[in-house]
Formats: sequence, C-alpha cells, structure tokens
Amino acid sequence: MTTTQSAETAPAPRAGRKEWIGLAVLVLPCLLISMDMSVLLFGLPFISADLKPSATQQLWIMDAYGFALAGLLITMGAIGDRIGRRRLLLTGATAFGAASVVAAYSGSAEMLIGARALLGVAGATLMPSTMALIRNMFHDPKQRQTAISLWTGGLIGGVTLGPIVGGVLLNHFWWGSVFLINLPAMALLLVLGPILLPEYKTRAAGRRFDVLGSVLSMATIFPAVYGIKQLAVDGFSATAAAALAFGVALGIAFVIRQHTAKNPLVDMELFRKPSFRAPMLVNLCGNFVLMGFSLFNTQYLQSVAGMRPFTAALWSMAAMPFVSVGMALTGALTTRVRPARIIGTAFLVSACGALVLTLVHPGNPVVVLMVGAGVAAGGVVAAQSIVGNMVMAAAPAERAGSASALNETGAELGSSLGMALLGSLGAAIYHNKMASVGAGGAPEPAVHAAHETIGGAVAVAGQFPGAAGHSLLITARDAYTSGLHTAALAGAAVLALTALFAVRALRNEPVLPAAPKKAPKSKKEKPEKKGAKAAPAEPVGDYASAV
Repeated sequence: MTTTQSAETAPAPRAGRKEWIGLAVLVLPCLLISMDMSVLLFGLPFISADLKPSATQQLWIMDAYGFALAGLLITMGAIGDRIGRRRLLLTGATAFGAASVVAAYSGSAEMLIGARALLGVAGATLMPSTMALIRNMFHDPKQRQTAISLWTGGLIGGVTLGPIVGGVLLNHFWWGSVFLINLPAMALLLVLGPILLPEYKTRAAGRRFDVLGSVLSMATIFPAVYGIKQLAVDGFSATAAAALAFGVALGIAFVIRQHTAKNPLVDMELFRKPSFRAPMLVNLCGNFVLMGFSLFNTQYLQSVAGMRPFTAALWSMAAMPFVSVGMALTGALTTRVRPARIIGTAFLVSACGALVLTLVHPGNPVVVLMVGAGVAAGGVVAAQSIVGNMVMAAAPAERAGSASALNETGAELGSSLGMALLGSLGAAIYHNKMASVGAGGAPEPAVHAAHETIGGAVAVAGQFPGAAGHSLLITARDAYTSGLHTAALAGAAVLALTALFAVRALRNEPVLPAAPKKAPKSKKEKPEKKGAKAAPAEPVGDYASAV
C-alpha cells in the first residue's frame, strides 16, 4: 500500500477530554449571543422609562444588534481564516465584554444604540469562529456531528432562555443587569480559550484581503434585512421595497465581485457542490418557518391566551424536550441512514407539527399549541444539526470560517424572511376579518389600532370594558387564530417542499462513517513499554483528507 493510499484509508483522529471541554467553552458564547437577541423583550419598558427613547430609537435599540451581526458575519469569517480563528474569537470576547459594560451603564438612548451595534460587531466575530474551530478540534465525522448538534442546541437554547433570564434579572435588579451577565462567560472564554482551543489560520502570504468584497457583503445585508424587517412591522411601503431592492442589487454586485476577484472573500466554487449549497438552502428554509412560528406563538400566548410575558416565556420552554429528542434521534441515526432521508423525514415531521397548529383555538388548551410548536421545532433543529456538519465538511479547511459565516448569514436571512412573509400573511388575514368590527364608545383611533394588531385590540378592550369591548376582544382573538392557521398551512407547505428538495438534492450523500472499533491485540504483538511516547498528533489544520 502506498503512503497516499494509507493516508486516505487511515481513520480520522478522535477527540479526547480536552476537546470536549473546549467545546463547552465554545458553546457558552453562542448561548449568550443568541440570548442577546431576545433578552431585551422584557427590558425595553424599563429602558424606555429611564432613557426616554423615541419610538424610532426604541426600534433601533432592538434591531441594531441584529443588523450589525448579520451584516458582518461573512467579513469576520474571512478575517478569522486569515489572522487566526482563536485570535479573532478571543478578540471578539474582549470586545463583547467591553460593549456589554457600555450597554449596561448607558446614560442615553443614543449611547445604548451604539453599544448594541458594537455587541453585534463582536458577536459577528464569535459565531463563525466557534463553528470553524469545531472543525479544527473534531476530525472524526461522527464526533463532529455530535459537537455541531450541541453547538446548534446552544443557539436554540439561548433564544428560548433570553426572555426568562431577562425576566428574572429585571425582577431583582435594574435593566443594565441583562447585559452584565455576559461578563463571567467572556472572562471564562478568555482564560480557558488559550489553553483548550487550537489556533488555525490559512497561509495568506502575498494574498490581499478583498476589501471591496467585504464592503459589498455588508452593504448587501444591511438594506436587505432592514427592508425585510420593515415589511414585517409596517407591511408594504415604498421605503421597505426600495431598501430590499437596493440590497438585492448590491447582492448581485457582490456575487460578480466574488467571481472576478483574484482573492475573493468567498470561494464561489463551493456553491457548485450539492453537499454545500443544498444544506445552506435547507437551513434557510428551516429558519424561515421556525422564526415565523415563534412570532405567532409568542403573541398567541400573551394576547390570545392572556398570559403575562414571563409566564409565556416559561411556557415556550415546553418545546425544548421535543428539540432534545429530535437531536438525540438524529445523532443515533447518522451512521446508519443517509442524511437525505434523515433531513427529509425531519422536515416532514415538522410539517405535521405545523398542521397541529391549525387545531389551535382560543377555547382549546394551550398544550395543543405547544405540542404543534414543539414538533415543528424539533424536526427543524434535528435537521439543522446535520446541515451544519455537511456545510463544514464540504468546505476546505482554509475556508471553514467563511463557510460557517455563509451558513449563519443564510440562517439570519431566513429568520428575517419568516417573520416578514409569514407575519404579513397572518396580518392580512387578521385585517380582513377585523375590517368591519367596531367597539361602541371607543374613539376612531382606538378602533383603528384594534384593527391593526391583536395587541391593539387587547389594549382597547382593557380601556373600554363592557359588552362591546368584550365582543371586540373575542373577535380579535378569533381573527388572530385564523391568521395563525393560514401561516401554519403555508409553513407546512414550505417544510414539505424543503423535505422533497433535500431528498432529491442530497440523495448521493453517503452515511457518516461509524467510529472505528479498537482491534483486539494479537497474542504475538508485544505490549507497549510503559511510558512509551505516543505517535505525534496530526498538525493543526492538516486534516483535509480526514473529512
């Protein structure tokens, strides 16, 4: 057997205790990054009372973080590949901690908006670095699958825990405390990161960084996400449509630049591989449905079921057991069943969960909503744990940071599109059913507010009690539930079509190899001498043949 053949057939080195402890260190910042997206849901009223922001400033306090995060992921992923992923991760942890302190002690709305934007910039350095480092640490495909599943669970868990943690802190401390919880985690990362995490960077000697490509990537994402969010909040408007069109035009310019640049920010050849482009599209569609349903479910618990925000946040935890079971089943099947079948089945199960949501009604127990939402979320997240592994395995080692950033950017766009399109669909049904409904004794502006949102209807019913107000509230709840049913049917269709696409596009992808079993010792084989030196470990970054 030649040396080349031996290298090709040699099993990938397996991770040990150090790598698994390092994974826990990597999951922690991901948990906090996703928590920061939702932790202000309870804090905004306290911030408004203290800093007196305008309505526009309130929106930017919530959105500045997400805009900066989404817009810089691709750039930061490429920078990490060049200067070192661990170095960028530790730099981002320092910046994230510093920005958290500034946000906690902001004395004005403008200062808080700036701090939230800086948190987004720092978050963009952390996310692609963590996933790229997982590839450095876990060479064995089965172990890497497990590691990425845990990483995905950290992201999902952070979104769910954010409102709960925020509610607990705000019950005992001032609003700035929701930012200071980041400090212990970032300090732990700075202390343990250099000890437990490997360094990796590409050989970039003589290669210039694609500055124009970086500018175009940011310029593409910012107006696109802004336009989508405006469509979700205010419906169709010329400003939102223009921003979205401008983002699409810049996106086309970015793609052209990546095809023609000498040293592109993104290797466009990756998109020729079905094992790269198909999982990215699956991830986008999964987030489209997941975040769209999340928007409806949260509002249903508060405005239709009448729960207080903190109680609604606790109820949202009911979906986590479904997610855990889905990820456990996926992990057990990856070495026996082709990924196309697992992903396709997981999305079909999610589609069934979406159909359960059509049985939700104000008179039914809330558990019906939570079962439907849990099954839908469990299937999507189970599939996404495989998708992340496929994206990382399809990309060459030197492009792991960029590949991770592309996957996460697609997920951000999918989330924004889900909230905009599914939200707009539900809103259209609500407006149609509420158009001719009135409330005796209520002024015209109040009735108009009730026609716009379920929250407005709840507020009007509270201000103008009586038969008319009660009738308005009952009608509004039925109208909102009808919108939820329509969005659920649309989501089920998207999930079913994505399942068919995944089965077809990924049908040739092989089963993950099982972990190699230790061969029994031959009787003639001499035992190793005590204290003998082990074979030298594989050098960092030199593992392309093992993937």
